[in-house]
Amino acid sequence: MITLNADMGEALGIHSFGNDPALLPLVDTINVACGFHSGDPSTMRQTIEAALEHGVTVGAHPGLPDLVGFGRREMKLDKSEVRDLVRYQVGALVGFLDAAGAPLNHIKPHGALYGMLARDEDLMDALCDVALHYGVPVLGLPGTAHERTANRRNVPFVAEFYADLRYGDDGIVVVERHGKQRTPAELAERLRAAITTGSVTTTTGNEVPARVESVCIHSDLPAAPSNARIARDVINENPHARP
Repeated sequence: MITLNADMGEALGIHSFGNDPALLPLVDTINVACGFHSGDPSTMRQTIEAALEHGVTVGAHPGLPDLVGFGRREMKLDKSEVRDLVRYQVGALVGFLDAAGAPLNHIKPHGALYGMLARDEDLMDALCDVALHYGVPVLGLPGTAHERTANRRNVPFVAEFYADLRYGDDGIVVVERHGKQRTPAELAERLRAAITTGSVTTTTGNEVPARVESVCIHSDLPAAPSNARIARDVINENPHARP
């Protein structure tokens, strides 16, 4: 079954950047910011509690230590640094999950870290070390270092698709500093094509393979709730991903 996921808990105190309350009734699982690109301890706790009230599973969404850039600016890091920053953030979230009596469902890197790990198996190895420690799957892009490394390390892998982001010819999403809203028709068409044909059109007009096991909706877009409803409708048309 194709699931619907969203990045949540992207807030700092009274400053919120998402549509979490409106999205929680629509999604199956969420990726909670762990404090480096956004999020704070109280927001993490509150997001977990709200997710559990809606029967939604919770994964960790570790990012680069860049609050000002919202984790969307790349950094030069070695394998040990990536492992440490991922372990630090996941451990913080797991502390709140333990207190709530809930398990960690998965790990999904955020923003620029997501792209860095999609291109570099050595760095992705570091995230897999943490996933193996907690015994959880990773969410990522199929056909990239995300999937190749997870398969090599025997880490369960969930292939994601982004209907609200553009793709490059390497099959990797283009991380935009400021999220851009797609029209409802464009979003539905991209997702429907990915599910039924197993491909997505890139920024240059080429077609690259796509596999849809979970669809991500970015919560910081103004139209995130309607995007989620559109995605849910398309998923319901054909709930099983293309083999």
